[in-house]
Amino acid sequence: MNTQPTPTDPITEPIWTPTESEAMSARITEFADFVSARTGVTYPTYHDLWLFSTEHLTEFWAAVWDFFEIVADGDYTDVLTDATMPGAGWFPGVRLNYAEHALRNGGSAEAAVISISEDGTTTEISWAHLRQQVAAFAQWLRDHGVGRGDRVVGYLPNTSHAVVACLATATIGAVWSACGQDYGAAGAASRFAQLEPAVLVTADGYQWNGRRHDRRTEAADLRRRLPTLRAVVHVPVLGLAPAEPDAVLWDMVTTGDAELTFTRVDFDAPLWVLFSSGTTGMPKGIVHGHGGVTLDHFKLLGLHKNLSPGDRLFWYTSPNWMMWNLVLSGLLVGATIVVYDGSPTHPGPQRLWDIAAQHDLDVLGVSPGYLLASAKAGLEPGRDLDLRGLRVIGCTGAPLPAQSYHWVREQVGDHIQLASTSGGTDVVSAFAGSAPTTAVWAGEISAPMLGVAMAAWDDDGLPVVGQVGELVITQPMPSMPIFFWNDLDGARYHDAYFTTYPGVWRHGDWITLTPHGSVIISGRSDSTLNRQGVRLGSADIYDVVEDLPEIREALVIGAELSDGNYWMPLFVVVEPGHTLDEALRDRITTAIRTRTSPRHVPDEIIAVPAIPHTRTGKKLEVPVKRLLQGISLGKVAGTDTIDDPAALHYFTRFDTTRKTDR
Repeated sequence: MNTQPTPTDPITEPIWTPTESEAMSARITEFADFVSARTGVTYPTYHDLWLFSTEHLTEFWAAVWDFFEIVADGDYTDVLTDATMPGAGWFPGVRLNYAEHALRNGGSAEAAVISISEDGTTTEISWAHLRQQVAAFAQWLRDHGVGRGDRVVGYLPNTSHAVVACLATATIGAVWSACGQDYGAAGAASRFAQLEPAVLVTADGYQWNGRRHDRRTEAADLRRRLPTLRAVVHVPVLGLAPAEPDAVLWDMVTTGDAELTFTRVDFDAPLWVLFSSGTTGMPKGIVHGHGGVTLDHFKLLGLHKNLSPGDRLFWYTSPNWMMWNLVLSGLLVGATIVVYDGSPTHPGPQRLWDIAAQHDLDVLGVSPGYLLASAKAGLEPGRDLDLRGLRVIGCTGAPLPAQSYHWVREQVGDHIQLASTSGGTDVVSAFAGSAPTTAVWAGEISAPMLGVAMAAWDDDGLPVVGQVGELVITQPMPSMPIFFWNDLDGARYHDAYFTTYPGVWRHGDWITLTPHGSVIISGRSDSTLNRQGVRLGSADIYDVVEDLPEIREALVIGAELSDGNYWMPLFVVVEPGHTLDEALRDRITTAIRTRTSPRHVPDEIIAVPAIPHTRTGKKLEVPVKRLLQGISLGKVAGTDTIDDPAALHYFTRFDTTRKTDR
């Protein structure tokens, strides 16, 4: 495939482009040739292939099915029986199993999973051992009456045990859901109790920042909050005995020579339940199906990430976040997946780079915050470590500032593609990202993903290019939710995405589709900054402010006040050794004015001890805005959904009287 983007913008130069040999050897090029043989049409650029994937949706997904040799009972005659959203019907009449595809790859002795603990303990599980453990646990579940549609939940850190438990659950057609142990019992129960689970798999604890955190008391409390449980399985991550005598030990459920047999289920049968952050109410249980996840993740990991058998994938994540599920799907394409239980910056900020070098990673996934922290720490991973095998750095969770692209090129390696990605728990996938045949522009996401009919719409529902609009998806994706849990009439699902533009998915992000085909994320549309009728993206301000060496992190909101005024404060966390004095305020103001516009300059700059986030690292812009508008703390967010509840509580001091006076 031609590596030049289409349409072109001669003014904008990419910071990275693939070599011809890289593009020609990529699986996406092989796939384009595969499609060409079926259609008689050539697809010389990524944009051409993307157009085919969205204008000929059924032909595209049929090609993905055949290219990756999906195994199923029954042959599909229809790909998409109804394209209406919500409610699109995919591949009727076929039966398949996600776990069967995840476990069909790899040589028996090769590593399937590498599990790393913060203290350095590393365990490799071969494909043969992984299949044996999954088979044993699946049989144990069957023996205890767990079957198709029953729920198995995991209160677990990011270790190989979660991988085995999820795959065993999927093997028998049961439904998996997981929650990291940084949640307390009440927070985990607010999710799991909705599912009425049959089995709880829980660890004794986890490691974080050099400490071992015993969670047996929380696990016992969680058990009491789940009255439907038939059994509890105890995982000794820290080597501690179970707190309750009737808990079944992990070794007892994963040893033995059971036959690995898969229960094939309908394409849209539930595979797992992921939960929304819950910052504005009860967490929503988002249900994805076996077929949609299998098909989409083959496309994403096989074509976009170019992963093949023997490659190694590591993304810093936790079981709370959809990226854990995506890492698990690395097994679909035969890759070795790396899981890590610990802090990304312990014993130092270079920890994830060390893992990349020690385990010869092909793809490393991090957050924008980690790249910024690495730069501020003065790290030079490309000089200090052997990262010659690393070809892709994935980055998601928030918009990635332009300076991080330059830092990666200069300090990590100019051969590496920095693949900023945007998607969501909602679809357990990506809307926009990179591919081996796409260029990379600093501060931008390379392109919409294959099969994703992405557009930016204005207030009138018309598509726009080169200006900010609402991110919409105009055609269905197989990985869209099959339903929300306990949403019997589908009302909550409909209201979450389809009320603004009937029949069109509105995701809640402001984006710009550039003339050269890339995507720029400006921030959440429900936390929009609006100065004198002009919409501003918070990401533009963060790019500037968080680039200053004195600033660790920032948060900006725009609050409409009861007296009709508008207040746009900027809250900053100052690095140790610095003070937010008038000189620093002037530096911040000048930087914002010169690098963005005078409209972006905040009304006030205020130092705070910390910025609150969801447990997956997203800044709590909307809850802070609601606090500043006088909404009580208990109504804006549940404490179990926040990484640092005290950080959010601090913002209660900026009350209505303070705002009105200003």
